[in-house]
Amino acid sequence: MKDINATDLAGLDLDDLDIGDIGLDELDLDLKGFDLGMGDVFGEIETRYVKPPLYVGKRRAPVRYEYAEELAQEIGPAIMAGERVDAVVSGNFIFGDFIEALLVEENALCDDLTLSTLSINQENVDSLHNLIKGDYLGELNIVVSDYWYSHNRRALPYIYEKLDIDDKFQLAVAGIHTKITLLRIGERKIVMHGSANLRSSRSVENFVIETDPVAYDFHRDWHQTILDHYATIRKAPRAGALWDILTPDKETA
Repeated sequence: MKDINATDLAGLDLDDLDIGDIGLDELDLDLKGFDLGMGDVFGEIETRYVKPPLYVGKRRAPVRYEYAEELAQEIGPAIMAGERVDAVVSGNFIFGDFIEALLVEENALCDDLTLSTLSINQENVDSLHNLIKGDYLGELNIVVSDYWYSHNRRALPYIYEKLDIDDKFQLAVAGIHTKITLLRIGERKIVMHGSANLRSSRSVENFVIETDPVAYDFHRDWHQTILDHYATIRKAPRAGALWDILTPDKETA
């Protein structure tokens, strides 16, 4: 092996460097003191590699649950307190039931519930109907996949009958595969996302629940774009908006 000293490094040709045959499985590396900032290596030299910022939000211990109501009872207060919750749930868990259970357990008015899901079933619709009739929802927006729509059009009359109440509901159909639930409860903006659809898939699922205004606004914005272009309920403009449409050239005071 060629001897190398500090003065040789500037003109070092990597082809001349022979490090031999090192078995990585034989290395005993102690990385406990490893510093992503690499301060000990580069000293005060500014580099392009920096430590990632630490997550400063409150985080609750991960949970595993089988039934929605029991999970809502356990983590509801933590969610309302702004904590992040990571959950793994069984195939018997119905995510749609969890939304109802959370709002009922916490006696919370959700001013805006907006969600996208690959699929939805009658039990989910009944659960959301309970929230509307119980005055737990101010507005409900659902985006379902066009795959679900193409196979379940017969379910639409039931959905409209149960959820199109007091002009609070909108349903859109688009080519989505997302499973995102957005809840605005007063000033609190909660995001739920993961693998779980509203209905049970008979498979183990995961999801994350966190208060995150930035993520909420981001997801709410693109959901609204879909709702604007692919809505299935033609709502009449409210009086003020209708007047603006009819008088587009009126002078403003």
